[in-house]
Amino acid sequence: MAGETALLRRMFDAAVASAQPARCVPPHLPRPDELGAGRLVVIGAGKASAAMAQAVEEHWSGPLSGLVVTRHGYGAPCSRIEIVEAAHPVPDAAGLQAAQRMLDVVRDLRPEDIVLCLVSGGGSALLPLPLPGLTLEDKQAVNRAMLASGATISEMNCVRRHLSAIKGGRLAAACHPARVIALVMSDVPGDRPLDIASGPTVADPTSCQDALDIVRRHHLALPAAAMALLESGRGESVKPGDPRLARAEIRMIATPQAALEAAAAVAREAGYAAHILGDAIEGEARDVGKVLGGIALQASARGQPFARPCVLLSGGETTVTVRGQGRGGRNVEFLLSLALSLDRRDGVFAIAGDTDGVDGQDEIAGAVITPDTLARAHALGLRPRERLDDNDAHAFFEAIGDSVITGPTRTNVNDFRAVLIA
Repeated sequence: MAGETALLRRMFDAAVASAQPARCVPPHLPRPDELGAGRLVVIGAGKASAAMAQAVEEHWSGPLSGLVVTRHGYGAPCSRIEIVEAAHPVPDAAGLQAAQRMLDVVRDLRPEDIVLCLVSGGGSALLPLPLPGLTLEDKQAVNRAMLASGATISEMNCVRRHLSAIKGGRLAAACHPARVIALVMSDVPGDRPLDIASGPTVADPTSCQDALDIVRRHHLALPAAAMALLESGRGESVKPGDPRLARAEIRMIATPQAALEAAAAVAREAGYAAHILGDAIEGEARDVGKVLGGIALQASARGQPFARPCVLLSGGETTVTVRGQGRGGRNVEFLLSLALSLDRRDGVFAIAGDTDGVDGQDEIAGAVITPDTLARAHALGLRPRERLDDNDAHAFFEAIGDSVITGPTRTNVNDFRAVLIA
């Protein structure tokens, strides 16, 4: 079994490596002759933003300055771009202050200036600047409520955009009349720029009413000030056609699909047929585990829809509706559900992890399962079904020694799942 689990880890590592900023950023930088007499100002937010800033510094010989904010522990050494570390997924004062300073950095720009905006997953929590009438504590309460609700990332970011003074195109509008080039690393299903860090440089066609519909659909208990702002319509974001965004462009530099293709290449080199099921799979993590478990069982027993040996790859962002008292983690919840669905089937292995190295709020990327996962757990007195019901899969995999810990990867192209059928 060591060979199969080692192969799964190599696939995960290849997915992460494919999205490293040192590889992805340089081909998309503006040419020096595009700048002319203007300045290059670098701003950005996300788990990869510091590493992206480092890549900019290493490949841009001319003058530049700027400020980016990243998650605690995800910084990178830079000499010309200031790096601020702040909290994620629940925002803190450091993120709020950085967001305000970022707006100061882009004030009074000229048409000949270029703003290079480095955007990656995690930027929503790292730029928590609220609209007037809201406090940081309000934003923290909103984030906590949404994280436990089972809302999709698109739904969460719709609400965030309408409570923010910097998201939903507002950052690009603040850069006007300068040209804005956003280098974007996708961590969302469908690679929608509007949903990556809640679209700070992207026009937003959604409305306060859309955000209210989401709040009511998920029965979110938001602070009174947040509800009043949405109900008044004062939170409307920058809409398509706004002239302040006429010179803003998006360059998508890393995607979940590219990460899956890198993993598929590793599987094929090892003699396994690789099948990418999708890069935008959503839904409750435990439900996705059941579905992929059913597909894996059919392939294992009947060679349908794929013949053995094969690897089933998928990405996207599942959700967890928290009902228990455990530590959460959508990738490990998917895996525990998958293990229960497989019920010790010989020859089936799996890995799932967040490419940023953090699944939920734990500094653990994910875990692996093997045909003897449940047997080893029962031998330790663990009750897998009860752990799943308590949303406590991280504790389960820690107890049996199958957690995947990477440390900060300084990138983020969403979740990675691989089911290996030997």
